[in-house]
Amino acid sequence: MAYLELAPAITAIRSRPEEFEFSNNTLHHLRSRHTFHFVSDDDVQIHAACDCASLRASPEQTKVFHTAYRQWYASYWRPLEINREFASHLVAVDESRPAAAARQLTPHGRAPFRAGMIRPRASFREKSPSRTPRDGPAQRRAP
Repeated sequence: MAYLELAPAITAIRSRPEEFEFSNNTLHHLRSRHTFHFVSDDDVQIHAACDCASLRASPEQTKVFHTAYRQWYASYWRPLEINREFASHLVAVDESRPAAAARQLTPHGRAPFRAGMIRPRASFREKSPSRTPRDGPAQRRAP
């Protein structure tokens, strides 16, 4: 029986990990738009818009490709996901748009204003008791 040669895919995932993404339980090769869905350790379903994936891959090469995929996932994809998630938590909020800031929730599900994470604009703050209009500007103390 004729099999699809997986060596190019194995080489690509090992040497050019940035060309792959993982979503919906499927490995995607971005440049070729081919997708790989692992049914088991020795069986992979390959989908392509062209006819180049009409052959099945051999169980032996599929095992090697699956091992390469697991290494890619652990050393490249998962750290990338973690770093993206971490960065998303630290994105600056535009304080000039309080409604937009209020839509961003804390990890506890509370609005940032109530959680004390974002200061409201000056027009929403209470006036400081140490400065009132009749006191004038604050005076500097002499050393």
